[in-house]
Amino acid sequence: MILIGTWLLGVLVATPSIALALDSTTPHRSITDTRFDWPSWDNIVRVAMLRDHNTRVVVLGTSLLGLAAGLVGTFAYLRRRALMGDALSHATLPGVAIAFLITGQKNLTYLLLGATVTGVLGVLAVLAIRQSSRIREDAAIGIVLSVFFGAGMALMSIVQSTSDGNAAGLNQFIYGKAASMVRGDALLIGIAAIVVVVGTILMFKEFRIVCFDQDFAASMGRSVLSIDLLMMGFVVLTTVIGLQAVGLILIVALLIIPAAAARFWTDDLKVMTIFAGSIGAVSGWLGASFSALLPKMPTGAIIVLTAGALFLFSMVFAFRRGILAGAVRHYRLRRRIALQHLLRAMAEIEERKGGPTEVASNELLTMRSWVMSDLRRLAKRATGSGLITKKSWSELELTKLGRTHAQRVLRNHRLWETYLIEHADIAPSHVDRDADEIEHVLSEELINELELALEAGQDIPPSPHDDDVAVVAGAKP
Repeated sequence: MILIGTWLLGVLVATPSIALALDSTTPHRSITDTRFDWPSWDNIVRVAMLRDHNTRVVVLGTSLLGLAAGLVGTFAYLRRRALMGDALSHATLPGVAIAFLITGQKNLTYLLLGATVTGVLGVLAVLAIRQSSRIREDAAIGIVLSVFFGAGMALMSIVQSTSDGNAAGLNQFIYGKAASMVRGDALLIGIAAIVVVVGTILMFKEFRIVCFDQDFAASMGRSVLSIDLLMMGFVVLTTVIGLQAVGLILIVALLIIPAAAARFWTDDLKVMTIFAGSIGAVSGWLGASFSALLPKMPTGAIIVLTAGALFLFSMVFAFRRGILAGAVRHYRLRRRIALQHLLRAMAEIEERKGGPTEVASNELLTMRSWVMSDLRRLAKRATGSGLITKKSWSELELTKLGRTHAQRVLRNHRLWETYLIEHADIAPSHVDRDADEIEHVLSEELINELELALEAGQDIPPSPHDDDVAVVAGAKP
């Protein structure tokens, strides 16, 4: 992350010389061009290669912003401080207005300094309300957000009534205006982003402990409040530098969306942090590039929409937690459960008959309330897996491998039934359905615990539904 940020910052510093070399030989298409027309292939190549000076400044600046926001936003997301960024961004508006009223200048340094002061005050106000009262954090965030934003709008109306108010252009801090970004603004974003990235990496261990177990962190002598304040300080810095690019309304999206998207791909915090920073940087890069190709489209909104598209892609196609992967796992589980039901039903029929035997399809249909098409499909799968053999659709028999699997499934089912009857006070007449819902996901560790709790041996426990059922002795799981 540090190397990526440093490289982007180095390209940004070298921008003037690169611009002189390229702009003197190629036609100009600036990101600030207000004409709306579909981009030509030449324009796409120019934007992709960062040949225009203004495009290069905006793309690199927003990429660095996305990198920093994704990185620190990961911990804000895991700390369940998603709305804190929203409150913080709205709390910066009064500072922008006050800085302009005091200085009478649109100097970006003064405006961002004012935004930082009121942003920090907003965070401290939320923490103070939460610590000194019984008000929940979400309510405290809502109070601070609305009060500070209301104060900011009132001050902005005062700014607009001054002689210089109409020329102030301070509304860009509400909605963002990345297209007006100059090299100095991008350098400021780049430096602040590097500070956030380096600080977050150095505090990675502390942030991780506080996010997952703050009581454990306190028992180790770590100051949870100090770590929280430092984390929020990085969020403040990221929010402030992102005001001009995406505005105070949309900056919270860059803090949360990359982290939420990265969460779909992994359970490893380090990998998640890298993914979130990368998604944030790519969102800034692609969003600014699309805005350059379609000049009338607002850059900040396009950046957020790009991040939203990456989030949607992650939610659907992520290998770990994506909707598609979950649907595939659920489908496979249902197929496995259906096959285990077939094997257990055949094992129970053999148990009633006293040993291995052929099983008629009519008996299976009666036991499981299957229809013939379902039974034929299951029998075909079981035959292909070498678990059963069939002389015809009406006569099925377990193979040696199938009988081993069937007896293990039956034993796990009986262990769970017995446990529910003896320790959960469930009536034997109702226990079968409860056992059906859990027996297919019993782990080896849980099976061992059930054996110890029931002092069970290797034999299949008798059926609680029929006291006269013969026990198949010596059956092994």
